[in-house]
Parts: sequence; structure tokens; C-alpha cells
Amino acid sequence: MPSQLQSPEVQAFATGFPVTLMHAGVTLLMLIIGTALYAMLTPHREIKLIREGNSAAALSLGGVMVGLAIPLAISLTASTSVIEIVIWGAATIAVQLLVFRLTDMVLQGLPERIHEGEVAAAALLVGAKLATALILAAAVAG
Repeated sequence: MPSQLQSPEVQAFATGFPVTLMHAGVTLLMLIIGTALYAMLTPHREIKLIREGNSAAALSLGGVMVGLAIPLAISLTASTSVIEIVIWGAATIAVQLLVFRLTDMVLQGLPERIHEGEVAAAALLVGAKLATALILAAAVAG
């Protein structure tokens, strides 16, 4: 009778867990990169504004992170390799960054409004990010 340590379940876990950690790590790295790209592409400095107590900046950056995480999470579930995760992740990040620019055009001066602490502008941006994230996630899931 085989011992519990050599059961197929334990062997499957021992084989799969490192791959799971690698895939999750790559996805988290993509989230960090996407968030950093967003921060670099916006004229306002979210972290500085957040440290100063700007709620609109905190809402905006938090929405960006969730908006990026949703399609990245689906990319993670739909992908079988690290390269697939990176390809889908890069594509969804690019689309999400484009959404900010489109929303800015609609709102006429979104970065300035967030800089001034206008929560309504930040809330609309978050809504646009989340709506796009859900659509992208569904598209990636196929």
C-alpha cells in the first residue's frame, strides 16, 4: 500500500504548484507593469496626490488596478503557458491604457479634474475601466 506522501494527489500538487506560482507571479508582474505604465502616461502623479489626501486620485488608481486585474485574471485562467499570459496581458493592458485616453477626451481635462480632487470624474473613469475590463475578460475567455 503506497504511503500518503506518494499519492497521485500529492504528486500532482508537487508538480503543479511551482507552475501555479510562476503563472501567478508573471500575472502580478504584469499588473505592476500595467499600473506603472498608467502612472507614467498620466500627467498627474497619483502616488503624490494620494499621499496628499486626494481621494479622486486614490479612486482613479484603485480603479485602474482593478480594471487591469480583471482581464489579467481571465488571461491567467485561459492561458496554458507564460508566453500566452504575457501576450494576452500586454494586449489587455494596451486596451485599458487607451480607455483612459478616450475617457479623457470625453471628460475634457480628466487629469486636471482628478488633480483637483473631483471624485465624480474619477468615478466615471473607474466605471469606464471596469466596464472595459469585463468586456475584455469575456473576449479573452472566448
